[in-house]
Amino acid sequence: MGEKIVYAIIAVFIMLNYGFLVNGVIRRIYARVGRRIGVPIYQMYIDLFKSWGLRTNIRHGTMFYLGPIFRLTGGIGLFLFMPAVYGLALFTNFSFSGDLLLLLSFQFFGTLGMALGASESGHPNSAIGVTRGLAQMTAVEVPFILAIMAVAIQYDSLSLTEIIAQQQGGFLNWTLFTNPLATAAALLAMLGAMMRAPFDVVLAPQEIPIGPPTEYHSNYMVFLQSNRAIFPLAKSILFMNLFFGGATTIVMMLVKTFILLMWPVLVGVSFPRFRVEQSIRWFLRVPMIIGLLGIAYVHFFLK
Repeated sequence: MGEKIVYAIIAVFIMLNYGFLVNGVIRRIYARVGRRIGVPIYQMYIDLFKSWGLRTNIRHGTMFYLGPIFRLTGGIGLFLFMPAVYGLALFTNFSFSGDLLLLLSFQFFGTLGMALGASESGHPNSAIGVTRGLAQMTAVEVPFILAIMAVAIQYDSLSLTEIIAQQQGGFLNWTLFTNPLATAAALLAMLGAMMRAPFDVVLAPQEIPIGPPTEYHSNYMVFLQSNRAIFPLAKSILFMNLFFGGATTIVMMLVKTFILLMWPVLVGVSFPRFRVEQSIRWFLRVPMIIGLLGIAYVHFFLK
């Protein structure tokens, strides 16, 4: 167990730094699309150390301070309880039989923590952000859970390690090819899970100049910045394991997760932002229908 803990700490350190660099690349891409030069790729390190050196005298309720911790716990927990590289001890983490159910809980854990934190921020518009965030995340979870149900039925398992094992032997064994409907539903749900345009209705940067980036600062911002690095990566690893055959080497894991992270970025630079009701209606129509078809496909053609 001691060896696994050491491996887990090293794995988190590697993924945090990879996430910082990838976020720098993403910010650079958005800047280039807007005909700007953009920040350096290492900008998140500058922001991190700058925030760490600041102090605050603002006092709110206890949950306000626990919100960023809950948020970071959701990201690190999601990463630690699934294998990032199949068969490699360093990135096996603490995966176990039936871990898929726990991973679904971690996906929502950070959002709930931030909702509770925002409720004690003292800002009159915090309820708007909470309502938007929980409403959209609930709508996103519907097609994603349908896709996971299709995968669990297809492979007769709730163990992520077993699901990855059954996708080995060539890319044609990936869920992407054996059940493209479930994969499509999950990829569409991923757009909302990453909260990039056109589904960035929670922060609404063009509409409400408040939210966690301005209400949380100093050391609290360090937790949010760290989560911004590891949470999207952890979600990408989960999608990679479920639908794209997992990864058997570190290089393969880095390449696959980078490509998956670019999917919401591509959509984000191509479409304007949805309104809240448009976003929720969209997830409960197109992706949900595809998710239901994915379950039907497993029942009628794969069983």
